[in-house]
Amino acid sequence: MGVLITGATGLLGSKIVELCLQKEVSVKYLTTSKEKIVSKENYKGYYWNPETNEIDTDCFQDVKVIIHLAGSTVSKRWTASNKKDILDSRVLSARLLHKGLRSVSNHNVLQIISASGISVYPDSLTRFYNETETEIDNSFLGDVVKAWEAEVDTFFGLNIKVAKIRIGLVLSEKGGVLSELKKPTEMGLGAVFGTGEQWQSWIHVDDVVRVFMYILKYCGEGTFNAVAPNPVTQGELVKSIAKTLDKPMFLPNIPKVAMKLVLGEMSYLLFSSQRVSCKKLEGEGFVFKYPNLQPALLELLK
Repeated sequence: MGVLITGATGLLGSKIVELCLQKEVSVKYLTTSKEKIVSKENYKGYYWNPETNEIDTDCFQDVKVIIHLAGSTVSKRWTASNKKDILDSRVLSARLLHKGLRSVSNHNVLQIISASGISVYPDSLTRFYNETETEIDNSFLGDVVKAWEAEVDTFFGLNIKVAKIRIGLVLSEKGGVLSELKKPTEMGLGAVFGTGEQWQSWIHVDDVVRVFMYILKYCGEGTFNAVAPNPVTQGELVKSIAKTLDKPMFLPNIPKVAMKLVLGEMSYLLFSSQRVSCKKLEGEGFVFKYPNLQPALLELLK
């Protein structure tokens, strides 16, 4: 079986590529850098540029599944140009995949599995969200996910199964939020943001990758929350990191207004609260390797 991956060199993409090759699944990938195109056994690159609407449609040959991970990081200051980049990198890339696939008369693609985000759910300290929720968070990220998923849904018109994986806070030893929280904590400067009561629906990076592979294996479709079964508050997360690193926590909580001055609108990432359920995924038979935070942190930080 052949798989086409966008965002193949990113945090999740590189791990998915590795797993596919281990299972002797042929991998093709799309890149905006012609210098990064390589051709090896079961691993071949193709050029695309969503901004200029260019795509090498040979990438679809012998492909059964598209895994769509491309998207610019949201962890950068939300200037007008960066916000445009965050939105366009998701919407235009999905649109170009659809256009390219539509132009190929004899493709064999049966399924697209697209990354998405739990930031679509409204900010709340009390609600517990599942995939049936229809209300969208009244924020920039809520708008981004709404537009992103709407673009992915256009693949229904091509008679292709569509799976959307709403990913929570990914914990990884290679970049992401854990690396940023780890740095001050290692120096004994760890602190809780705001009240610390905001919910963090986290997931170990290995479990995220396993979710994508599980949906691929069983040709799943629909929307799934990729979050661990046991979300924690922001306060619990920071204190657990300090405990795992055996570092003290003595600084006062950092107020929202202070982070707004430092990060601007992007400070929303630190204070938004989404408590999200993974019951649907578990109901499909998926078993988490890291259902609890402390063992996950031990594996990543020790």
